[in-house]
Amino acid sequence: MTGRLFLLTVQFAMILSGCEMDLSKENRLSTSKFGEMPDGRDITKYTITNKSGSSIEVINLGGIIVSINLPDLKGNMGDIVLGYDNVTQYLQESPYMGAIVGRYANRIANGKFSIDNEEYTLAQNNAPNALHGGLEGFDKKVWSASPFETNENAGVILSLISEDGDQEYPGSLKVEVTYTFDDQNQLTVDYKATTDKSTVINISQHSYFNLNGHNSGQIGDHEMMINANHYTPINDTLIPTGEIARVENTPMDFRKAKPINEDINTDFKQLEYGLGYDHNWVLNQDEFSQAAKVYAPKSGRIMEIYTDQPGIQFYSGNFIDGMSYGKDNFAYPKRGGFCLETQHFPDSPNHKNFSSTLLIPSETFESKTVFKFSVRQ
Repeated sequence: MTGRLFLLTVQFAMILSGCEMDLSKENRLSTSKFGEMPDGRDITKYTITNKSGSSIEVINLGGIIVSINLPDLKGNMGDIVLGYDNVTQYLQESPYMGAIVGRYANRIANGKFSIDNEEYTLAQNNAPNALHGGLEGFDKKVWSASPFETNENAGVILSLISEDGDQEYPGSLKVEVTYTFDDQNQLTVDYKATTDKSTVINISQHSYFNLNGHNSGQIGDHEMMINANHYTPINDTLIPTGEIARVENTPMDFRKAKPINEDINTDFKQLEYGLGYDHNWVLNQDEFSQAAKVYAPKSGRIMEIYTDQPGIQFYSGNFIDGMSYGKDNFAYPKRGGFCLETQHFPDSPNHKNFSSTLLIPSETFESKTVFKFSVRQ
């Protein structure tokens, strides 16, 4: 008897006996080859599908979220994250699309910081500053991956060892990032890290979202709320000045939801520096709670973000130039996607008034961010 015939026989017998076979767990997760690294290592894609048919796709290169497929207000599925169809573009062209960024997400001024009076110098890969971990940050690493599934969710545990001196950071850092996608269309990202030598750490998820669909044009109509009374102003190289400023009576005020493009072209020095929004907001929280909410009127899709991190970087895709062809050979336009990166503040190691990003050997870094997706009826 073939395996398929045996399965059908068992199912029929269970139906006759009044039992129903639950195959949902078996159908939640599948794997396929996404491509190869230049050295020949395979890159695997993990597809996680919930009971409603929504799905996410993750690859073990950079922990990149390749797609998030969700229904719109008419029930039509659409992919809401920008990205590419091949490994080469993620390695050579991608502005961190969909990736885990670290060891230090965001910028460190002049690529320098000190621990216990010892100065460390990083590559200035965003001159004159260091950005998102260096020339070969976590987004360019091949992670070890362990998929899992239960009756309620499925996901992938990604792990990486960043050796002492990797990108000039001190300490051998063991990192674990877990993606879990459940039947409520919630994507949970759990971060965990330990070190054998004092180091700095700031890990984040860098997906570019367009809730109307990755290939639907600009995101200016998206209505955004950020739960923050303050933000950290920047200088002309996008490094925080150290000030924590009120958002009140400025274009930086997202306490009540407003379209992204409502104030983006206002004559305001901070927007001039970033060519739009590329700033860190100081969240109104001390523990896990809602940080932001975005609604796209055209599709009806809603994304809510919950986190235990002190800040969130809102980037409005100002440097996308329409010259990069992504999935479906679509040319992503300027402001064709936005990022909301939960994190500690940029350049925190060089500002004593910012919350510390120091990790010492006796401690474990742990953090959680949840992306909750729904549709306005």
